[in-house]
Amino acid sequence: MSDEVKARRPATASFIFVTMLLDWLVVGIASPVVPKLIVEFTGRIDSASAISGAFATAFAVVQFGAAPVLGILSDRFGRRPIILLSSFGSALDCLILALAPNLWWLFLGRLLSGATAASATASAAYIADVTPPERRGAAFGMLSAAFGLGFALGPALGGLLAGFGLRVPFYVAAALMLTNVAYGLFILPESLPPELRQSTIAWKRANPLGSLKLLRRHRDLFGLVSSLFCSNLAVQSFSVFVLYTIYRFGWSEAANGIGLTVFGTLSVVSAMIVGRLITRFGAQTVTIAGFALGCVGFLIYGFAPTGIIFACALPLTGLWAIAGPPVQSAMTRHVSATEQGELQGAIGSVRGIAMIAGPAFFTLLFAWVSELGIYPLVGAPWFCGALLLVGAAVLAQRSMRSTEPVAEAIA
Repeated sequence: MSDEVKARRPATASFIFVTMLLDWLVVGIASPVVPKLIVEFTGRIDSASAISGAFATAFAVVQFGAAPVLGILSDRFGRRPIILLSSFGSALDCLILALAPNLWWLFLGRLLSGATAASATASAAYIADVTPPERRGAAFGMLSAAFGLGFALGPALGGLLAGFGLRVPFYVAAALMLTNVAYGLFILPESLPPELRQSTIAWKRANPLGSLKLLRRHRDLFGLVSSLFCSNLAVQSFSVFVLYTIYRFGWSEAANGIGLTVFGTLSVVSAMIVGRLITRFGAQTVTIAGFALGCVGFLIYGFAPTGIIFACALPLTGLWAIAGPPVQSAMTRHVSATEQGELQGAIGSVRGIAMIAGPAFFTLLFAWVSELGIYPLVGAPWFCGALLLVGAAVLAQRSMRSTEPVAEAIA
């Protein structure tokens, strides 16, 4: 790590946090507004629903493909230009959404949004560059907090600003992103020295499946990545949250909004305290505890006979967020400094697979069991989520116990 980065570490860490927050704030802002824009263009709710689903899938697919590319590019050219260019691209995306004259332009904006959201790979690699190995769990916890906070605040902010006009939220988001880019041009130093960069671009690995070849070169990563995949797939069970609570308990839109806000808020709090928990109890213990809390929460969701009991499990699943950062931190110890971007790209690919496959699986499963209407079979999506978290816990325990770091990190 350069002397400049060491001297400015607090400022750079804060910038990365704000960048991640704004990236996902933009995604959250768009979530309640884009469907209304689609209705405005089509004039029909039924077709708008199908188009919204197609847009969501396109977003996930593009993010899946872009994550490893940005990771590889950051290993070759450094983290700073990739982060700043991605933030600028996010601002451009907001302007496209604000000015879109038809569905095709709106679709283009969604594609660009998926690509820029993948900048999390370069941001995570930057954090790995500037943070000592023993502190990476806390650092990745802050990134998770930024993600959760952006997702929690974005929809509310988007809905509030939309009261002044459907295009207003995107103009505000563009202004925020451009301000962040301007600030980063002056405050953000490069974290990856030229001598530690890849000499060429490994295009064969700059694709979603090719990036996973990293696991072949570092076999110790397989268990950790598999654990992360199970956890991210379990997250997708929340795609049936609103449908389930309406079907089982007759919750209103307000009740669902409050429930999801509670979950999101607890996730943010969990991510912010995970560093202290790791220091006190150890990474492995915190990881297993996080997965266990999520598993118990899911089981309560599935068996809950009333909405009150269901709501009591929300804090448990919110605390599940403490499991992810120590797993991701452990993964960074198994690759060299020149492979951190590629690693984060591979992680992005794994998350992308979960984001593409998970919603379809859980929504189809719920459609089937709700049609049968047999209690507690209707809780099957939550039971599957619990089973996935059991698998994540077992894989994490074995991997974090049986392997040792094989690569030196930048200190």
